[in-house]
Amino acid sequence: MTAGTAADPREEQRAEADERGRLEISRTVLRKIAEHAADQDPGSTRVRRRVVGVGVGEHGASARLSGPDQALRIRLDVALRYPAPVRRTVESVRERVRDDLLRLAGCEVRSIDVTVSALVPGHEAPRMR
Repeated sequence: MTAGTAADPREEQRAEADERGRLEISRTVLRKIAEHAADQDPGSTRVRRRVVGVGVGEHGASARLSGPDQALRIRLDVALRYPAPVRRTVESVRERVRDDLLRLAGCEVRSIDVTVSALVPGHEAPRMR
């Protein structure tokens, strides 16, 4: 390139990502990703709840996040299908939430505390007598 010529626009497009700026993802979006991931686990389920003044509806997992995006701490409340091995299901939910937050938002998860709020009889597993 000679002195006084304008820079090639393609060269500018090749700038490193950190030189172009940064992407900030709202905590609400991160929370929704965690809740959706937990709801997608085959061992979790939605529960019917009655809300005063609203009626009956379904409710899935709920999450609260704290800490920086590269060391998130998550408190998760889920309902699980029963009978199923609770420990294995909770570990599966943790793994799915951790993987989805990393893959979709680039966030590292430091810890996930899971509270099982309900055990809902599943239709696919026969009951033992």
